[in-house]
Parts: sequence; C-alpha cells; structure tokens
Amino acid sequence: MTQNQPGSGPTALRILLGSQLRRLREAKGVTREEAGHLIRGSESKISRMELGRVGFKERDVADLLTLYGVTDAEARAAVIDLVTKANEPGWWHRFNDVLPTWFQAYVGLEEAAERIRTYEVQFVPGLLQTKEYARAVVTAGAAGVGPDEIARRVDLRLERQRILDRPGGPIFWAVIDEAALRRPIGGAEVMRAQLEHLADLMRQPNITIQIMPFSFGGHSAEGGAFSILRFPDRELPDVVYVEQLASALYLDKREDVDRYTEVMERLCAVSTTPDETAALLRTIAEEF
Repeated sequence: MTQNQPGSGPTALRILLGSQLRRLREAKGVTREEAGHLIRGSESKISRMELGRVGFKERDVADLLTLYGVTDAEARAAVIDLVTKANEPGWWHRFNDVLPTWFQAYVGLEEAAERIRTYEVQFVPGLLQTKEYARAVVTAGAAGVGPDEIARRVDLRLERQRILDRPGGPIFWAVIDEAALRRPIGGAEVMRAQLEHLADLMRQPNITIQIMPFSFGGHSAEGGAFSILRFPDRELPDVVYVEQLASALYLDKREDVDRYTEVMERLCAVSTTPDETAALLRTIAEEF
C-alpha cells in the first residue's frame, strides 16, 4: 500500500487484513501455494487476498490462521472481527456521489483506527471543523459545484466527526500550524466560532490539540500535511496518509511510517502545551 490507493472503505480494511495474513504466512514459512491448497484455492488467490483485491470468507481466514499457528482465541477473534468489518459496506457508501475514490479508503481506515495523529498546515483538520467553517472550505475548493453537492460534502465531513464522540472512539491528536488558524476562512465570525470550537474540543479526554507557532521558525514537517493511523490489532501496520491535489498516498512500509512518526514526535515536542494552546486560541480569536 505504497502508491495512490483508490477504493472503498472496506477495500482499505481488506488491504490491512491482507497485509496481516501475509506477515503471518511469511513468519511461519508457508508458501502461497501451500496456503492456497489449504483453502481449496490457488497461489494466485492467496496473492489477491494478501493484496486486498478480493473479499474474504470467514472460513478461509480461520483455516489460514490455524495453518499459520495463530491459536490464541483473542488474537483469532480480532482477525475474524476485521473480516466482518471488511466485508460490510460502510456508512460512507451513501456519499459515493461526492466522495473521491482516492479518499474513500481513508474514511474506512479512519473508522477502524484506534489513534489518529495529524499535522495540518492550511486548514483546521476536518474532524475538528464547525459546519460553517467546513462549508467555507468546501465552497472555496469546489468551483462550479452546485449548492446541493456542497451541502452533501459538508454533511459527509460532519458525519465523519461522529467517531470522536462514540464510545471507544479513537484518540485524536492534532498539530495545527498557526498559519491555518490565522487564515480567515469564511470571514471573521466563522473563524472566531471555529477557534472557540477548538477550545471546547480540548476538554474531551480523547482529543489533544497543539499549535506549531510562528515563533519557532522552520521545522521538520515543512513538506506538508499528513496523518498517521494506528489500529487496535497490533499486528496491523500503522498507515501514513498524505493527501495531494487529486490523489493520495497510503504508506505502510516500516521505514516510511518510522520517518513520519519521527517527524510527528518532533512537531509535538516543539509545539504548544495544552495551556499554551488554549491561550493562543484566545489571542488569535480576539484578533478577528
């Protein structure tokens, strides 16, 4: 999963599941041919499964787990649960008419994540936006798009935000460049409300917001925004998401993830503390 990765949310989960099965097979020293024979398939079928290009049957995965030596009941249950989720259409499918194919995978990964860390340069992160701010962002980037489609895109963004309020939802840790908070998206009133919303969100135990201040100068993430997603099953690799103008990169190779994780750690180390974040939000709000 190192190139532009289109597809639906379940496709994203199938990719993660396939990666996990590949790691288990290789660790056990089982060939694709041997694995395929076990599930009454072929080497090619195992290859497609490990690449997330086909759906998964629960019986096949259970048999493969046995072959790969996964006997712990809790570990097996976690993988089977992922099979169920990967085969279910996500709520975001009803927004397929306004959801770019390259972003559908991210929404699926976001739903499955246990922790999301993000760095934003130009905008407040989508999961933290008010409705009015989201509408201003969507409108600015949707030249020639009608009001109905804009409303649908805003509704999609607000629907995504529900994961932060649900029981067992992900930990969300955002580092926002000060420039994003000073850019008057939607005008002064919209920005003041957005900044107040960020201050309110900081009271939620699963949300951390830091600001990369102008005063720090240059830093290690000047290349642009990115997100790192971690999942409940520790066998699943972390995924780095890097959005581009009309596509996205999904990176799960260890060296790529480690590089972005190191950058994120540096950002967190030099960005504002929670108290400093609250104070800076108030200061910026008063300037609008």
